[in-house]
Amino acid sequence: MSILINKDTTVAVWGMTGGYGIQQTKNMMSYGTKVVAGISASRGGEEVNGVPIYDTVYEAMKETEINTGIIYVPPARAKDAALEAIESGIKVLMIATEGIPLHDTMLIRRFSEERGTWIIGPNTVGIITPGECLIGSLASDYAIKGRVGLVTRGGTIAVELTRIMSAAGIGQSTCVGSGGDKVIGKNTALYLQLFEQDPETDVVVLNGEIGGYKEYECAKVISGMKKKVIAYILGRCAPEGKRMGHIGAIIGGKSEGFEEKREALRQAGAIVVDTPWLMVEELNKLGMRQRVIV
Repeated sequence: MSILINKDTTVAVWGMTGGYGIQQTKNMMSYGTKVVAGISASRGGEEVNGVPIYDTVYEAMKETEINTGIIYVPPARAKDAALEAIESGIKVLMIATEGIPLHDTMLIRRFSEERGTWIIGPNTVGIITPGECLIGSLASDYAIKGRVGLVTRGGTIAVELTRIMSAAGIGQSTCVGSGGDKVIGKNTALYLQLFEQDPETDVVVLNGEIGGYKEYECAKVISGMKKKVIAYILGRCAPEGKRMGHIGAIIGGKSEGFEEKREALRQAGAIVVDTPWLMVEELNKLGMRQRVIV
């Protein structure tokens, strides 16, 4: 098992006819992901990487089974693409697009909750279940199968933490970037709940950062979890009031700072570490080491 995606996942890609979408689709298919359709208005009837293009997802669903979607379209078009995907009944939708207007994201989130669609992102590097399915660009060259779940707010750090774990012989069940924007489809705490319920995940690594209150939501969940959670927070040296990378990574007040979040997670029962290498040490103590990658 895994969370959200597996070897049976079937995928439609919005924006597959653009340069970035073409390359990302090729990479996902090379990994083994079952990309079965591209959605691009006025391009229906064409093919990209051997995958048929449809004008709408409804036309695609007449021809093939689709349970998951990926959006690689510009911010101004992302809302319409997301609403179409949600309305069609797709159950998992990754939105890679960065810079979507806040109110568009709020509308997407509300509609997804009404229809039961799990939104990954916006502004996400994606999700990978090693050896089974890749949606996005999350560490396909590094991820190895194992029993550690990883959820992060950031994209680059998701890749780096996966690489560091794999190099130490620590495999992953599923790795996911929940999204770097201030408002995202599903807050990070909800991924912890999925990992808690997953029988093939033994330990969870949580990566958070300064800004917002998502880590406090995580602390509430962690306090009721049976599985161990190792937490690593970014932003120790960030000056107050200055945005650091993500739109969500800005300290609006003392409670949104580095030390406050670490303390809340520690009080909830998480193992809080200072560096990714100390994360590896804690995972080794918990018996998560499988093999050494040379």
